[in-house]
Amino acid sequence: MLKLGLLTVLVAAATSPFVHAVSSQIYTWKNVKIGGGGGFVPGIVFNPTEKGLAYARTDIGGAYKLNADNSWTALLDFADDARWNYWGVDALATDPVQTSRLYLATGMYTNSWDPNNGQILISTDYGKTFAASPLPFKVGGNMPGRGMGERLAVDPNSNGILFFGARSGNGLWKSTNFGATWTQVTSFPSTVDTSFASLGYNSDKVGIAWVTFDKTSGTSGSPTPRIFVGVANKGSSNIFVTNNGGTSWSAVAGQNTTFIPHKGVLSPSEKAIYVSYSDGAGPYDGTLGSVYRYDIAASTWKDITPVSGSDLYFGFGGVAVDLQKPGTIMVAALNSWWPDGQIFRSTDSGTTWSRFWEWTSYPDMNKYYTYSDSLAPWLGPNYVDTTAGDKQIGWMMEALVIDPFDSNHWLYGTGATIYGGQDLLKWDTTHNVSLNAWADGIEETAIQGLISPPSGPSLLSAVGDIGGFAHTSLTTPPKASFSNPTWATAADIDFAGLQPATIVRIGTGDSSSGKQCALSYDSGVTWTPHSGAADNVSGGKVAISADGSTVLWRTSANGVQVSSNMASFTTVSSLPSSAVIASDKKTASVFYGASGSSFYLSTDSGKTFAVKGSLGSSTSPVKIVVNTGVTGDVWVSTDKGLFHSTDSGATFTAISGVTQAWAIALGAPAKSGGYPALFAAANIGGVGYFRSDDAGVNWVKINDAAHGFGSASSNVLTADPRIYGRVYIGTNGRGIFYGDASGAAPPPTTTASTTTTTSTTTTGTTTTTKSTTTTTTSSAPTGTAPAGAYGQCGGQGWTGPTTCVAGYTCTYSNPYYSQCVPS
Repeated sequence: MLKLGLLTVLVAAATSPFVHAVSSQIYTWKNVKIGGGGGFVPGIVFNPTEKGLAYARTDIGGAYKLNADNSWTALLDFADDARWNYWGVDALATDPVQTSRLYLATGMYTNSWDPNNGQILISTDYGKTFAASPLPFKVGGNMPGRGMGERLAVDPNSNGILFFGARSGNGLWKSTNFGATWTQVTSFPSTVDTSFASLGYNSDKVGIAWVTFDKTSGTSGSPTPRIFVGVANKGSSNIFVTNNGGTSWSAVAGQNTTFIPHKGVLSPSEKAIYVSYSDGAGPYDGTLGSVYRYDIAASTWKDITPVSGSDLYFGFGGVAVDLQKPGTIMVAALNSWWPDGQIFRSTDSGTTWSRFWEWTSYPDMNKYYTYSDSLAPWLGPNYVDTTAGDKQIGWMMEALVIDPFDSNHWLYGTGATIYGGQDLLKWDTTHNVSLNAWADGIEETAIQGLISPPSGPSLLSAVGDIGGFAHTSLTTPPKASFSNPTWATAADIDFAGLQPATIVRIGTGDSSSGKQCALSYDSGVTWTPHSGAADNVSGGKVAISADGSTVLWRTSANGVQVSSNMASFTTVSSLPSSAVIASDKKTASVFYGASGSSFYLSTDSGKTFAVKGSLGSSTSPVKIVVNTGVTGDVWVSTDKGLFHSTDSGATFTAISGVTQAWAIALGAPAKSGGYPALFAAANIGGVGYFRSDDAGVNWVKINDAAHGFGSASSNVLTADPRIYGRVYIGTNGRGIFYGDASGAAPPPTTTASTTTTTSTTTTGTTTTTKSTTTTTTSSAPTGTAPAGAYGQCGGQGWTGPTTCVAGYTCTYSNPYYSQCVPS
């Protein structure tokens, strides 16, 4: 049996003898408020013994703690590039004895997309800090069946004991020391758990679905003898029980084997287990299902499915019991895609049920609630919408809970948000409750693209699943997402340099709207589908010319295409189909591309491209950004570093110390007329987020231990051209952050600076690449010696030099920073 020791999470930074010593600058980080969650919330758990204590888990955005005002606080923002899969939370357990203890089973995928094994994150301070206990297998927080659960449970009578149900056929695991080490429970029966598809994302075994302790079978201080475990089997036994704490197990007699058990919730006063079933693993599938009640004392099952016949066209997900009112239970349709989601409530242990909505006469519906989405108005109209098909109630409803201390307080998760209310008992009297969008603080969107034009809204976004927004405010949620057309996911977005109110966006083809390219001429307020876009073309990246007349589109499956003046898109055969693309922001006829080690230039509005220069030994360019004020001043991030050209790509300088770079951005300069501030998600002596005010000569690290932003290679950046130091980071699961400098940058450290300049010359059929390497040394601030070019020369708390080398003048930027700029 394998035992695993507790590992306190540390990250070691890679170093290189040629890397600059990078200083740090304090930044203030906040979420750009979208306000509604924006993604799937598969689990919500109340602590049964501490009033008001509850947590939510998401599939790609980490875990959250409930606040007294119904908002939520993120717990895993420290997750960085080395720990990005912490944001996939597959199970959650809150300790009913020592309530400050919290456990999270984390890991993103069980297939090859994620090479990392999972871990149990352990907190003893309500999620303020965590230690990690590694597991010898993968955990799938964003895999099929992630709404089942909870797979992780604390023994309510002996809280040092935990059980965890693994995926992928890895069985049941037990800890007897508060999660520090784990041992496989080899006595647990071998389970079938056939996969639900033969290939791809759905092919892995879902494994164990939930673990439920029967507290009533034991006494405080001793291990609970009776434990139920549900497994994602269909067609064979899928609920097992032990009556000796896990020494031996047996299939519960008389159980339903037709469907998959999603939830197994104990009603202790009734000594009963309520089980929801679906014919799919979820969260997207499920067309049939059932609900059963198991009387533990009598060992009997009762089918209490709320509907039958033609009314039953969905499986069942979330189950809630009212601990204050035995026999009061609720169950949610897992996926009632039309006309809306559905929730059922019973006050007599499932003998009779009432519904959240009913038909009157088609197409009219009675919905038994008042509705408010004021905290996330983009969710839809802020009133009860009785339009069939609107899905105002929600979908993918696996999380459904009633506050154990307050029968009026309930919450449930959907594929887009958390809903809840505080007058639930009215369901049983006036049959009309308050329904509120209550995901404030949960930002779990996957951001595909960001722009910050020099005028109009400070930020516009392309967002997975909810389209994208013009963020006229960073602190209040947008009123509506982009429309005409409306896409579930926008893949990218760009603005015209000379006409910044002209915006282009593209979609991924995952909605009914045919054309996946659209233009706005009023900074994203209104949109027009691109008439030249073919209906079968989608995805990829997009760039728009400086004057807004030409769109260059690197599609996901149809190569690179170009259109001018709304004409039909035509193929650009001279640019590789995988090329990174960008437009010049000053000259309308100029576009750029990069593929492998080659940099491409077009001077005929994207119709043709030719190799212009070389990106050294790069094999995978990531991003091209262009100085909005100078034609031909371009930056390229690649797997081999960061490259800069001031001659449209004819020659490039490799920036010293940057060994790999992903998202990059240019923002407002430190002084008026100065060079733009450069931001990079990069490896500069370690992976992080950095800013340079002197075109890459010196860097400051701007993220900290509390803000890791997940996977650096998956994130997008843009910088504000109007506010010095402000940068926006779009994450793959935690929405958008914006950061502002809040302290003086420490002085740059004296280091040798090595740069490599490469140029490519083509004569006839012969191409020659020439590299030149130069080494310079920057001056060290001593307090008396002058600062070097673009070095810091003043600011609040500054103790370094206050004069500059010849040809440069110390110029005030803000109270914290003055810089040596050309005289």
